[in-house]
Amino acid sequence: MSTGSVSDIQLVIITGMSGAGKTVAIQSFEDLGFFCVDNLPPTLLPKFLELMKESGNKMNKVALVMDLRGREFFESLFEALDNMSETTWVTPQILFLDAKDSVLVTRYKETRRSHPLAPSGLPLEGIGMERELLEELKGRAQLIYETSELKPRELREKILTQFSSHASQVFTVNVMSFGFKYGVPIDADLVFDVRFLPNPHYIDHMRPKTGLEEEVSSYVLKWTETQKFIEKVVDLLSFMLPQYKREGKSQLVIAIGCTGGQHRSVTLAEYLGHHFQNEYKTHISHRDIERRKENHR
Repeated sequence: MSTGSVSDIQLVIITGMSGAGKTVAIQSFEDLGFFCVDNLPPTLLPKFLELMKESGNKMNKVALVMDLRGREFFESLFEALDNMSETTWVTPQILFLDAKDSVLVTRYKETRRSHPLAPSGLPLEGIGMERELLEELKGRAQLIYETSELKPRELREKILTQFSSHASQVFTVNVMSFGFKYGVPIDADLVFDVRFLPNPHYIDHMRPKTGLEEEVSSYVLKWTETQKFIEKVVDLLSFMLPQYKREGKSQLVIAIGCTGGQHRSVTLAEYLGHHFQNEYKTHISHRDIERRKENHR
């Protein structure tokens, strides 16, 4: 029986940290018309794949939540994923949901739930154990969503945008600026540190401005070391981006960091995002560009 082409079939495995938003995620996939199964035991995954294959096109959009509630989780899941890599009719995407430990602890306190790995202990103990156990699976994920600062509605919108039928097969390059003083973005795939470049912060009249303004961006871009950095990074990304796309990633997050996330990183994120926009769908964001203003209110 025909199963359609690989591009016709979407299989998303939702996993990640307990409390990071898997319930919201599966509800979002239901709204997109996916056939959804919550807490599928990994040992049943091969049988479920057989059912998908035999159904023809009746089960061509499937989302499965698989997490530590299945105690036999790891060996059977990794074995199933390895076997799927040899199939030609389906290529699964792993969506890994993560959040900061402090946020997860707060969520457990708010819901008065116990952590599945520490039912009678402190939530932080269970979170630490879970993070260690999930490390390899996170490394296999094509998509990692950091939900610490996402409201349920925002997570839902992110999923609907990513997996709606018109966007699901598009490879998106997300270029983000950030400030190291506020922490490295947890969902970044590639991080470039540009703190070695001349800093407009030390020029009084540029200090309150940002890399979105021509005076600042011209200052950052005029230096020989900046041009050399751009040349090397563009060459590297021109090689890497097609490889990531071929590997099955639907999006790549490139994070450019300077000290405060206001001048140098903003300028270079804008430059790189616009450089690749004719080859890939690109999205440019500036995580910390308003932080300095907020801190001075």
